[in-house]
Amino acid sequence: MSTDVGTPEGANTRELVRFVTQETRFALLSNILQHPEGLPSMYELEQLNPSVSEATVYKHVQKLIDAGIVEEVTLPDDERQQGYPWKFYRLTDEGRAFLEKHNLLAAEETLQRIYETISDKPEKMIKYENAPRPDLE
Repeated sequence: MSTDVGTPEGANTRELVRFVTQETRFALLSNILQHPEGLPSMYELEQLNPSVSEATVYKHVQKLIDAGIVEEVTLPDDERQQGYPWKFYRLTDEGRAFLEKHNLLAAEETLQRIYETISDKPEKMIKYENAPRPDLE
């Protein structure tokens, strides 16, 4: 069975839904959806998942990239600023379509409102949140 996203080897649609709804991966997808720009850095994803090790966050983001759900987006060299992130993560168009098709985006606006209420963000996270992002338009 074929889907619009690059499925994990041999996965069917049901397996892909299970893949993206695995607790850590679904939390990371939710973090991407709730981010003000839809483009969090790895540091922001790590901060939003304090009960998960940095290595685990990285591993699951990589799995989502390999599956075609998430993509890494980088700032052009001439726009990078010292002390700020230059790699960000967002849903691919195919990933967004897959999540929409399986009703996994229903809470996107709620997630964004919840994110806006987080008041105890470390200073570095606020700095990273306000870092220049690639212009994807």
